Amino acid sequence: MSTSLSSDLPEIVYTVWPADLHGHRFAVKLRIARPDPHGQIIQMPSWIPGSYLIRDFSKQIETIDAYLEGDRTKPLTLERIDNDQWRLPKVNSPVEILTTVYAFDSSVRAAYLDHERGFFNPSSLCFAVKGQEHLPCALALVPSESAATAHWTIQTSLRAVKTDPKGYGFYLAKNYDDLLDHPIAFGEFQMIHWQSNGTPHAMAIQGCLHEVDAAHLATDLQAICSSTIGLFEPKVKQAPFNSYLFLVNAVLAGYGGLEHRNSTALLCRRDQLPQNAVPLDEAGYREFLGLCSHEYFHAWLVKRIQPKSFQPYQLDRRNHTRLLWLFEGFTSYYDDLQLFRSKRIDLKTYLNLLAENWNSVLRGPGRTKQSLADSSFDAWTKYYQVDENTANKVVSYYGKGALLALGLDLSIRQFTNHRKSLDDLMRLIWQTHGVNQVGIAEDGLDPLIFNLLGDGFTKIWSRFKSDYIFGVKDIPLQKWFDPKAILVSPKKQTQLERIKLQLGIRYTEINGWLKITAVLDGGAAQSAGLAAGDLLANINGQRVTSARLDQLLGSLQEDMPIAFSFYRDDLEHESMAVLHSSQAPQQFALTPA
Repeated sequence: MSTSLSSDLPEIVYTVWPADLHGHRFAVKLRIARPDPHGQIIQMPSWIPGSYLIRDFSKQIETIDAYLEGDRTKPLTLERIDNDQWRLPKVNSPVEILTTVYAFDSSVRAAYLDHERGFFNPSSLCFAVKGQEHLPCALALVPSESAATAHWTIQTSLRAVKTDPKGYGFYLAKNYDDLLDHPIAFGEFQMIHWQSNGTPHAMAIQGCLHEVDAAHLATDLQAICSSTIGLFEPKVKQAPFNSYLFLVNAVLAGYGGLEHRNSTALLCRRDQLPQNAVPLDEAGYREFLGLCSHEYFHAWLVKRIQPKSFQPYQLDRRNHTRLLWLFEGFTSYYDDLQLFRSKRIDLKTYLNLLAENWNSVLRGPGRTKQSLADSSFDAWTKYYQVDENTANKVVSYYGKGALLALGLDLSIRQFTNHRKSLDDLMRLIWQTHGVNQVGIAEDGLDPLIFNLLGDGFTKIWSRFKSDYIFGVKDIPLQKWFDPKAILVSPKKQTQLERIKLQLGIRYTEINGWLKITAVLDGGAAQSAGLAAGDLLANINGQRVTSARLDQLLGSLQEDMPIAFSFYRDDLEHESMAVLHSSQAPQQFALTPA
């Protein structure tokens, strides 16, 4: 609920409105009451926290003009410093800077606008006023003049201070960093409300073609959120925020999320949501709940517990840390675990999800070359910039990081005879680094682990660091599971499944051809000389199509020569290879004992 303005507006005010629905353009006015008299510099962020890639948001600026406040007759000259910085001339009175920004990125990381909805992260539209980022600022949201937006409302977790019933009006942020942490959504929403441990929560959904099953969603989300609050605060069961908002954009095809302090922006398929009179894709819905669980967990781990190197964020450059295996990997471990603990999935389903991630990591040749620490550090240039060789050089700090968390959890339980677990470490991290928001140094986990478990755990933790964090050894979960509780066995595979692993290709179909998109190290395809971009024509003289590929592969045998014919740059090539058992990575199954 909005409240009255208690004082004059801050010295920095951003005004945003949907200026051109069909051209996908937002208009932004920035008012600076006290610009630097030596020449105020303004700067657009290069990246958005939580997504570790330089995105250069300034590239979407189409026009930019500056004026003395109240005088549009004499534009001020803006000096271009570089691609994302401008300098105002020397002035001693308030100025206004007007920009138009192109917005047609449907992801959760940038800005989007058309006649059906609007969305933006302030990092995509709002300049930083250099030297004044610490000051409070206001955001004014103005409605579009188009009749198509007559029923639009606004959803955001930013603090409203003077807004109308639709949400247009003034919002306040403590500083520029606070402003950037609240995405804004315009449009028509289906709303779901619930309380977890007394804290109001809401989900605002756009894009569904049918009425969502609000009761179903509220029941499941309430259980997940309450479980997570209880994990970090088992005694008081109190969330670190006054309210929380899930912003959901449902589309034909898409998936992803981005965390914020009091909210999250999510992208999912429409068929992943429960809708009245529509059959529910149970696996897809489980995946959506896992996404909600993951981003909600980040309200503690990433948004309040942070690497010291992120304090403060430096949005004009890469911010490196070797700890993403902790911040993203441990979150990936807990997202599905919280589904199980909140009784949204059963033990069999949970173990299947664990095994899927374990096997996925084992199928990636990059795990033998890149450590988790290096994967974290190089996220900017390797993990987030995917190419045809990514699988051969990169290990996911999400996937292997989750395995590390599981292995550490099992080791702590074994070491303490089940008196302590990874939950206790997470609570210690929260109390030490989250409540007071003191950043974790690159080696800051060491004293917490020894404080919790004593010096007797030193050898175990040293092995974890040398072998699995800074080294490239596989995490031997099969050694740590208690066989009285969980059975680990080789995964049963069909002949076709095994041959696909031995072949080692990824592909897509284009104009009736099978186009190879990646060739994995150690597979038969690589030994045959196949490469990304090749068009696979036939195998053993038989024409290859995506429809016939399984049939052809199913007819192959180990230790028998295979003839490939393929085109590269419109030139035909022929080669031979042999399938060997050593080409198939080890795969596991987990079942309750």
